[in-house]
Amino acid sequence: MPQALLIGAFLAALFYVLIPGPAFLALLGIGAGQGRAAGAWFMSGHLVGDTVWSAMALVAIIGAKTLGTTLFDVLGLLCGLYLAWIGWKAFTAKPRPDGQSMMMVERPFRRGLIFGLTNPKGYPVALATFTALIAGSAQSLDFSALPMLLAVSFLGFLVADVILIGVIGAGVVRRFYRRYERYIVKGSGLLFMGFSLQALWHSVPGLVGWRRV
Repeated sequence: MPQALLIGAFLAALFYVLIPGPAFLALLGIGAGQGRAAGAWFMSGHLVGDTVWSAMALVAIIGAKTLGTTLFDVLGLLCGLYLAWIGWKAFTAKPRPDGQSMMMVERPFRRGLIFGLTNPKGYPVALATFTALIAGSAQSLDFSALPMLLAVSFLGFLVADVILIGVIGAGVVRRFYRRYERYIVKGSGLLFMGFSLQALWHSVPGLVGWRRV
């Protein structure tokens, strides 16, 4: 299996967790109000959802590639457009006038589990992110690669979770995020749009007949 494919799967899982989104904001609130231990329980529960959505995304991507390159290119085009849309929404987001509210969570693991499994954006974001970062090695995709890709993705999730758990709860992090929230969110929007360009770069040439054999 090409090293680029494994690196792409690892980075997709890493960025899927690290890029600010609903789960990131929930973790920040729990970590700020209840400390790192509660945040770690939340992320442990959320890891189940991350694994489920990434597995479904990889099955869809490999299935599309197995059925034909055209279907894979269409999938890449749709994912690229979706990433561009959510990236633009983040880049143009405005701060909320009421600010953030702090809520105590009695069972952070259960909260993370439900949050991860019921997140309506979990599957499309995972699908788009993985498509963008492994499309360059699409020729090597088949179902025999699925177990290794899932293992590498799970490792990416764990590394991202450890990073987040390591920084939440620190006063300097909370103050920094509140002060520069607008720029962090806009930066994540730019990153999503960058992933969009990556997906479109690999899918559009095949759809218009420019792909080199």
